[in-house]
Amino acid sequence: MRPAARIPRAFALLCPVLAAGFQAFAAPTQSSAPEEDAYENIRVLANAIQLVRQDYVDEKKVGYDKLISSALSGMLSELDPHSQFLDSASFKSLQEDAKSEFGGLGIQVGLRGSSLSVLSPMEGSPAFEAGILPGDRILKINGKTTDRMTLADAVEMLRGNVGEKVTLTILRPPSKKLQDFTVQRAVIKVKSVRDAHVLPSPTTDSPTIGYLRISQFSEPTAKELSDALDRLESEGAKALVLDLRYNPGGLLGSAIDVCAQFLPPNTEVVSTSGRSPSSSFLTSHENSKNRKLPLAILINASSASGAEIVAGALKDLGRAVLLGETTFGKGSVQSVTAMENSTAIRLTTATYLTPSRQKIHGVGVPPHLPSVQSHETEKRILRSRQKQDPPPPSADARQPEDPQVERAAEMLRGALLLKKRKPGTP
Repeated sequence: MRPAARIPRAFALLCPVLAAGFQAFAAPTQSSAPEEDAYENIRVLANAIQLVRQDYVDEKKVGYDKLISSALSGMLSELDPHSQFLDSASFKSLQEDAKSEFGGLGIQVGLRGSSLSVLSPMEGSPAFEAGILPGDRILKINGKTTDRMTLADAVEMLRGNVGEKVTLTILRPPSKKLQDFTVQRAVIKVKSVRDAHVLPSPTTDSPTIGYLRISQFSEPTAKELSDALDRLESEGAKALVLDLRYNPGGLLGSAIDVCAQFLPPNTEVVSTSGRSPSSSFLTSHENSKNRKLPLAILINASSASGAEIVAGALKDLGRAVLLGETTFGKGSVQSVTAMENSTAIRLTTATYLTPSRQKIHGVGVPPHLPSVQSHETEKRILRSRQKQDPPPPSADARQPEDPQVERAAEMLRGALLLKKRKPGTP
């Protein structure tokens, strides 16, 4: 048997649906159980497989590949929602998800309690344009109930051939309204940095504030962000509102590179805690620009994984003020190990900690300044981002009233004016 291969670092996904961050796979920790106990239990499994192959009524269902795959799937699904056996097709899809283009509905899902819920529809995707909203609960997929369905099985059902339609039965919690949405799968192209522009100033002498959103963390994000920040600074921005609301995560390396825009080189951004020795992830020397822009970060309950790492790091390091709601709380580490026959195992091996060693998983990152938007306000903001015909004439025209953005901008203007005031000036 050839040794298990390691997954490339480029595939270190943090999305709630697709796991939170892969790190290099470490060798299994030695079990404290006697070796003969392991042997006896493995022999029980082998005997069970042989019994099924010998006596099960339908011999078409008892191939070794099918039985072993089912046994591994059952074993891993019992551990937690994010540990999973990946067959060759699933493993290939996981690798493709590290890019910024893939096929599907464009919907990020997770488990809230035992309910399959929409974490965030990707902006511009079929799910987004159909009107599916964060917080929607998916009760059925193509008529099949999601009750007791694993997260991995749900994701598998949502995926499929481009052009095929999927019907989702949705329960919208605020209204308790039940509704069917039929969405056609498409190739999803993700632009991660959006709406970079200078916010309107209340007076001519007010400090200029920049704004941009990161919808998720993918391979191009760091370059897109750097270019957008260069443009905003050239337009006179003296501070920045960074919007991470509805951001479900993405690549760990990308999230660290985003932090590197605002931190000195070799600053610890996040660490891990698990059975293996802890690891720390630092901003890289090459990408650390250490921009001095005062920073406010918007977060909400749909900010997850990579968004929580960025928010938690910049909060702990005193680099940003957080405004909004406590984040989702998805901060576990999944190591993906390639196996034989192009399959893989994804296993939760650790949890992420912020620089001050605060746990993210199951807790979330709380804001400095709590601010809750009404459901109607959130819905209006999300709908304003849907495709319009004809397109609006300017970036400002796309922005509906957003109390959280306005409050963050006012806070930054006040901080800049206070800093500018000379000592002793009334």
